[in-house]
Amino acid sequence: MEKIHKKDRINIHIVDDHKMVVESLSRLINDSRIAHVTHVYYDIASCRHGLSQQLPDILLLDIGLPDGDGVDFCAQLKKQYPALKIIMLTSYKEFNIAKRALHNGALGYILKNAESEEMILGIQTVYQEELFLCEEIDLLLKTKRNEEVIWLSNREKEVLAYIAEGYTTKQIADIIFRDVETVRTFRRNLLVKLNARNTAEMVKKGYEKRLIW
Repeated sequence: MEKIHKKDRINIHIVDDHKMVVESLSRLINDSRIAHVTHVYYDIASCRHGLSQQLPDILLLDIGLPDGDGVDFCAQLKKQYPALKIIMLTSYKEFNIAKRALHNGALGYILKNAESEEMILGIQTVYQEELFLCEEIDLLLKTKRNEEVIWLSNREKEVLAYIAEGYTTKQIADIIFRDVETVRTFRRNLLVKLNARNTAEMVKKGYEKRLIW
């Protein structure tokens, strides 16, 4: 486990069993001056232990790990650390895997062959608690998704309406008598269900599909 100490940057941990990938990605992130990699892990076990000692701002998580499935591990981490922001870093372009990762709480899905600018943009976007999909995955989900039917629960519609009116996550939590993390989960689910990359697009689609009046 390597440590780098810098201030005023987004704190990143990486979990990937390919050392060359880790080294290349760490160099890219550190050179960006936007974020810095403070810990790297090569399997789930070491990551689990490391996170018990210190949580990052964002965890870059590979899917194919030697001691387990990163998508399943994502769900476990979100249950244990609800506020942890996770970006899936992978070579898998399959629709079902991407959807399962988002369902399990990932806020980002980036392919390992993504351009460096896209990687940094993904980190910045997820840090702001917005969903980020690399271009290939975004196109894949839009192609596969059934655009005709969008089902939202009454609570999701209520939260969407408050978001459209400009209320913050904390304000919405106070209004609906829920904790902030629950509202964050509603926001994440709305982004996925409306196939939106950010809050502005989510609200726009909400009006277009008459989910907001």
